[in-house]
Amino acid sequence: MDKDVSEPRVVVGVDGSTSSYAALRWAVRYAGLVGGTVDAVAVWELAGLYGWSAPAVDVDVDEDDARQRMRQELTDVLGADAAGSVRTHVVHGNPADVLLRAAEGAEVLVVGSRGRGGFARALLGSVSQHVSQHANCPVVIVRSETS
Repeated sequence: MDKDVSEPRVVVGVDGSTSSYAALRWAVRYAGLVGGTVDAVAVWELAGLYGWSAPAVDVDVDEDDARQRMRQELTDVLGADAAGSVRTHVVHGNPADVLLRAAEGAEVLVVGSRGRGGFARALLGSVSQHVSQHANCPVVIVRSETS
C-alpha cells in the first residue's frame, strides 16, 4: 500500500460484516473532514493455515474476482461517487497482521467491533482487539447501527 502520500491516510478493514460497513462509512466521513484518502483492506486466508481448526485446503482464490466483488460491495455501501474515491486492497494473510502492516504511517486504522467470525456475544472481535493493542497509530472501533 502506498505509504508515501502527503495527505492523511485512513485504513479501514472490510470483511462483509455490518460493523465493517459502519467502519467503512466512518472512515470515508473522517477522511473527508481531514482531507485524507481511504484504503479499504479485505483479507483472505485459508482455513487451517494458522492453526489446527481444519486441514489446509488448496483453494483457488480468484483475486481479480475478489477485487471486483469488493468494489461492488463498496458501491452498495457508499454509493458510486464515494466508492470511487476509496482505494481497495485484497490481501492474503492473517487479518490482524495485514491490517497492522497496512496501517503503518496511517493517520488512523478503522475496524468494526465484530467481524464475520467468532462469538456473537463478544464485546470485541479478535481482530479489532488485537489491532487496538498493537497498532502504531490511533485505532477507531466502530459498532454497527444494529449491534
